[in-house]
Amino acid sequence: MAKERPSKEKRKYRKVILTLLLVWLAVGVIQNSGSIFDSIMEQTGADAAFHRIPAPEEWNLLVVNRWNEIPEDYEVTLTELENGEKVDSRIYPDLQEMFDQMREEGLYPFVREGYRTAKEQEEIFNDKVFAYRKEGYLKGKAERLAKEWVALPGTSEHQLGLAVDINADKEHSENEEVYAWLAENAYQYGFILRYPQGKEDVTGTAYEPWHYRYVGKEAAKEIFDRRICLEEYLRE
Repeated sequence: MAKERPSKEKRKYRKVILTLLLVWLAVGVIQNSGSIFDSIMEQTGADAAFHRIPAPEEWNLLVVNRWNEIPEDYEVTLTELENGEKVDSRIYPDLQEMFDQMREEGLYPFVREGYRTAKEQEEIFNDKVFAYRKEGYLKGKAERLAKEWVALPGTSEHQLGLAVDINADKEHSENEEVYAWLAENAYQYGFILRYPQGKEDVTGTAYEPWHYRYVGKEAAKEIFDRRICLEEYLRE
């Protein structure tokens, strides 16, 4: 006996259900697939040699990023700040002068993050991965997202002692005020905005308006005037 063909309405209903199922699956794939940033990293990662920059003779121009690790023989002498954070002793005078000037102008910055050990860097990275896992991302995707914001141990400028994350004392000023001042004036004291917008494919790191790196006044002025990043400065 021949099977009864589904009615037109039933076939239409099944088609709708199938479409909804495919959409649901697609959403799941997108959530756990690479972002635009991942795509950039895949493209540049294929040509990692292009991103490797030989260590310069000047200590203040050493490049550390996802393609350039901290030299094994790197050593640093640290100065402890009032809040317990530490920085390379060689950048302390200029950092202090910059903060003094900001306070004279009614802004109250502080170093939220200075020098970190490799162990501390690893803990921060793992915490970031865990946070993304709690949001529902698969392990691989969570790690890729974490790398956009936190460097792997051995590839973080914070391990140099030359980088500082600067925020505002909220009792006296706002972060946005501090970030705006730094963006226009930090170069005068030898510091540069290390991860500018639009340079993610060069620096390997997302935009961070709070992260400043000491490079010396001469290099900082040229980087600021030309609106480039440290990698471009050394490459050119």
